[in-house]
Amino acid sequence: MNKRTSAGSKLVASPYIVWAALFIIAPLFFVVYYSFTDKGGAFTLENVQMLSKYLPTFLRSIWFGIVATIICLVIAFPMAYIISQKTDKVQRTMVMLVMLPMWMSFLIRTYSWMAILQDTGIINSFFSKIGIGQVHMINTGGAVILGMVYNFLPYMILPIYSVMAKLDYSMIEACQDLGGNRLTVIRRCIMPMSIPGVVSGITMVFVPSVSTFYISQKLGGGSFDLIGDVIERQFQQSYNYNLGASLSLVLMILILISMAVMNKFSDEGEMVI
Repeated sequence: MNKRTSAGSKLVASPYIVWAALFIIAPLFFVVYYSFTDKGGAFTLENVQMLSKYLPTFLRSIWFGIVATIICLVIAFPMAYIISQKTDKVQRTMVMLVMLPMWMSFLIRTYSWMAILQDTGIINSFFSKIGIGQVHMINTGGAVILGMVYNFLPYMILPIYSVMAKLDYSMIEACQDLGGNRLTVIRRCIMPMSIPGVVSGITMVFVPSVSTFYISQKLGGGSFDLIGDVIERQFQQSYNYNLGASLSLVLMILILISMAVMNKFSDEGEMVI
């Protein structure tokens, strides 16, 4: 019986194993291979040595990702808390509204902000009518971060909300019975119990923010190169697959390190609870 169960489990898992081998392991192998070879296929460390040239770009990408993630967290946490306090019907409606922008194309969402932020856009037209005058917003670092926040905010709200909606409210009531006011309850009870959702949200926002290239190209106007822009140019314009793969490998390692750190914080938070 155990042999039959084992054989059945292997049969069920075989499609995933094949899928993982084709779309995860094989691409990763080629990324590593191209990172340490030249265009002729010979082993070289030249690609790794060139990475120092792009250190400022890596740091800028990480900084933009951190700022966008913090802004998303500041907005998402109270919003998720408010949604979780509503009735089931209102919760479903509000969650649908949060998810609504995700149903539109990523390109359309980014182009819409180009129209809004440009010098002749909606905001500047309003400013001109009330006498403030034009404010240059497009092709700035702020516009890039705004695009990140707008596009990735739902990925912060939904994980936090999903955790808050399942909280044990008997603990919250106990905190209130012990004399805790609203802020104390949020700080000492709700926030610690929401750490798994916060960690998931941070990961889901930080990773695409660091690696994005389309937002920085359209809202930054090419003035604020992120590491995703450099990698995209190596593959699409320079056809330097070796350097592009090397940059991708370093970015992948940085993302894995950040995820490991976040998981460490998540584990410590659960232990505290």
